[in-house]
Amino acid sequence: MKGIVLAGGLGTRMFPLTKVTNKHLLPIYNKPMIYYPIRTLVNAGIDEILIVTGGNSAGDFLRLLGNGKEFGLKHLNYAYQEGEGGIAAALSLAEYFADQDKIVVVLGDNIIEKNIRTAVDSFRKQVEGAKILLKEVSDPQRFGVPAFEGDRIVRIDEKPSAPASNYAVIGIYMYDSKVFDFIRTLKPSERGELEITDVNNYYLRQEKLTWDVLEGWWTDAGTFDSLLNAGNMVRQTGANKRG
Repeated sequence: MKGIVLAGGLGTRMFPLTKVTNKHLLPIYNKPMIYYPIRTLVNAGIDEILIVTGGNSAGDFLRLLGNGKEFGLKHLNYAYQEGEGGIAAALSLAEYFADQDKIVVVLGDNIIEKNIRTAVDSFRKQVEGAKILLKEVSDPQRFGVPAFEGDRIVRIDEKPSAPASNYAVIGIYMYDSKVFDFIRTLKPSERGELEITDVNNYYLRQEKLTWDVLEGWWTDAGTFDSLLNAGNMVRQTGANKRG
């Protein structure tokens, strides 16, 4: 199984901080943001990792991370995304790297307290399909939101104004190799992006989507408030010692 960290985009919501650097190089307490998703994958037992980035600061990732020695890795792989196009568009750049293997995808601004090893081990045993992770949040309208019938997810709504539940689909996704075939069929949404929620709903319609609830806290760090919150939680809980 291989790991992919998506760390592209222009970070426009965080101007002027991102006028001179990539969002994922901003600090979360005492470490660059990009350290945390890499550590999430390493802690799950994944040692083949691809960083997808873009923009004018792409070379800074190589200077900062090198071949991943600080994480106990022998090698890190890099891919460059030109412009923007959504999470699914960035993921499509990883097809060659995935090489028909299962993949675990972590958005570069997702910070977690504990680890995902149990979920990853479960997905290793899953014959095909996909797995998502959920977390109850106070502002689900910012995220993809699952709608339930009993304990079954019937659909996932992208940034709904009236959320069907208080759960968010967090930015950690697990897919089999068929994900790339489906991404090729996607059409841009009203936002002009290839939406990862469309990918997850595809697996849901195929009845091949499983899910777990993440243990411990989770946050993204894609806004000024969530960046501050992430740094405070890392400082308070000592998650930085694992990140």
